[in-house]
This record gives sequence, structure tokens and C-alpha cells, in this order.
Amino acid sequence: MRVVRHFLIALQFFTRIPVTGRLAAWVGFSPAMLRAAAGHFPGVGWVVGAAGALTLWAALAALPPGAPGAAVAALLATLATVWLTGAFHEDGLADTCDGLGGSASRERALEIMKDSRLGSFGAIALMLALGLKVALLALLALHHGAAQAALALVGAHVLSRLAPLAVMRTLPYVGDATHTKAKPLADAVTVGALAAGALWAAPALALLAAGYSAAHLLAVLLAMALALWRARALWRRRLGGFTGDVLGATQQVSELACYLALALWPWGLR
Repeated sequence: MRVVRHFLIALQFFTRIPVTGRLAAWVGFSPAMLRAAAGHFPGVGWVVGAAGALTLWAALAALPPGAPGAAVAALLATLATVWLTGAFHEDGLADTCDGLGGSASRERALEIMKDSRLGSFGAIALMLALGLKVALLALLALHHGAAQAALALVGAHVLSRLAPLAVMRTLPYVGDATHTKAKPLADAVTVGALAAGALWAAPALALLAAGYSAAHLLAVLLAMALALWRARALWRRRLGGFTGDVLGATQQVSELACYLALALWPWGLR
């Protein structure tokens, strides 16, 4: 039951899904529980990914076949995931790009990242990331079909939420732990939380393996590992660690890496 409580805390923290009334009373809350909930980030990806996948599949079935219909379906699926999370991770990507693009100084970059206003670098990053996400999902739907595109969407949302755990485990927190609502997450992720995240991610790998070839799966793992490696190196070099915004940016980059690997790998390999 403790696992269920921790999962529900993660679900409430990272999505719009409310945990209220008697359910909230049963779940409870404490900083220690929020810290333990970190291992269930990939579990939240199952919920978000499933919502996007169902939207994509339904839209592809209802819209005319071809590139325009696939593009609209991909846009609706992306809209569903962004709405469900309240653009939580996209906001982190925008703030991170504003900070790193707006100043070479570590202190100034962290200050910019705390500013709620959207700057030029953040706006450009959002447009490019969302545009690329829609384009890749549409491409997957056109060349692999609705079912496999839906599998890719679920798998990407689950696996990409494992990457922030690695960042939290290996880098120190450099944000304002006094005022952030995610203060408990400033502590290093435990080995147990990493194991929980891996358990959530394992079925997603199996799902992708069922819908794609072994070559596709290898390409996904390599692309996401490369994205995590380069992102982590950038956070360490420019900021000296991670913040909440950086974790959102890590998730977004990892998700895009998954779609890109599946879209670019030769379609004939099955």
C-alpha cells in the first residue's frame, strides 16, 4: 500500500489529476513521502503516455488518411499530454533555455531560470521542441501505423522520466531549496527509488520490443543514453548541478531522442 501512496503523490505532483477527499486523507503527505515518490516518475509517464496514445489512435481513426490527418492527430495527442501535465516539463525546458541562453554566468543563469517570464530563448526552444515532437509523431504514424505510433508515445513518456532520476542521483541540487515546492527532491535519489523507476520502465521497453525490431530498440537506448549524457554534462558544466527546471528539460530532451531514433531508423527492419 505504501507504493500506491507514493505513486499517487507523484501523480498529483506531476499532473492535473487531483487526489482529494478521502483518497487524499488515506494517501497522506510528508517531505519524506515526496522524496520516495521520485521513483514513481516513470509510472506517471504511463498515465500521461496512455492519454496521449489514446488521443492519437482515436484521431487517426477519425481523420482522413494521409499526412494532413497524421499531423492533426499528432498535434491533438501532444495537446492532450501537455494539458494533462500542465506543461510542467515544457516549462522547465523553456526556463532552462532562457537561463543558459541568457547569460554565461552561473549565478545569473540561475536567477533568470527563477523568473516566471518567458524569454526569447525559452520561446524558441518551446516552438522547436513541440514542433519536432508533432512532426516525429506524425512521421511515425504515417510510416509505422497508428498502433506502433501509439506504442512509441507511451514508451517515450515512460522511459524519458527515468532520465531525470539519473540526473538527481549523480548531480547536486543547486536551486533555491528554501522556497521551491520541490524542496524534498533536492536530496539525492536513493538506490531504491532508482530501482522503482527501473521497474516502471522495464515494461515500456518490452512494449517497444513488441512493436518494433531489436534494431529500433537498440537505437532508442543509444539515443536516449546519448541525450542524457550530453544534457548531464551541460548541467554540470554550466550550473554545477540540477534544478527543478533542469529535470523538466532532461525529460523533454529524452522524449524527443526516443521519437527521433524510431523515426530515423530504417523502416524496413522489422
